[in-house]
Amino acid sequence: MPNPQFSPEGRVAIVTGGANGIGLALARELKARGARHVALADMDEAALQVAADEIGGLAFAIDISDENAVKAMVADVEAAAGAIGLYCANAGIGGGADPDPDDPSSASLETFERALSVNAIAHIVAAKAMMPLFRARRSGWFLNTISAAGLLSQIGSAPYSVSKHAAIGFAESLAYTVRDQGIGVSILCPQAVRTAMIGENPDEELKGGANVDGIMEPEDVAALTLEAMQRGDFLITPHAQVRGYMQAKAANYERWIGGMAKLRRRVT
Repeated sequence: MPNPQFSPEGRVAIVTGGANGIGLALARELKARGARHVALADMDEAALQVAADEIGGLAFAIDISDENAVKAMVADVEAAAGAIGLYCANAGIGGGADPDPDDPSSASLETFERALSVNAIAHIVAAKAMMPLFRARRSGWFLNTISAAGLLSQIGSAPYSVSKHAAIGFAESLAYTVRDQGIGVSILCPQAVRTAMIGENPDEELKGGANVDGIMEPEDVAALTLEAMQRGDFLITPHAQVRGYMQAKAANYERWIGGMAKLRRRVT
């Protein structure tokens, strides 16, 4: 059965990490393309309320890895705005630089756990809240913002790479399981995007080489994402080079590891 195709027209959506960056750009793009209501979740309460006022949506200042809080948010949105047709699990955090750049196990377990909680477990929490509703309706869509680091790797931040790989693993399981139930899944895997996550000097060469292929604007990422979802795409790579890197990795894993070691010497 082919992947369903997504149309934002008349939809109710939730966007986590929606106060700024890619999340706010996605919310604006959804509204521009006819979404009926876009609810936002974010921990930055001040920016969240400004964003929610702008797009006319509900605002939820919650921890998106908290299962009870997410289930309550979903219930509130459905009660106020109607059936949710799209859940954008967009919120994410960086893992920080490895304390010892020569030892990817050097970050604390708490750092690894926090990255996994926000970047991967939150996607599972979203599915737990939405799957009963989507399955009953035999429709709905999950958009999981992940990173090219989940397909490749992030030099110098093992917690980030580990959490993003975990998110890819869950999204794949979700996608091939729910396709025959009329439910769509897409993963958004950009490289560097001009958001607060990339720091104060984004035009300089970033540690880890995240901007080796340039920095995209959130608005461009959002537009490309909605267009890809309307085609029914699972994998969305705003930086076109990422697919080539994936192919190289699959074709010769040993050579790819050697290439990453060479890149690491350049960017660390």
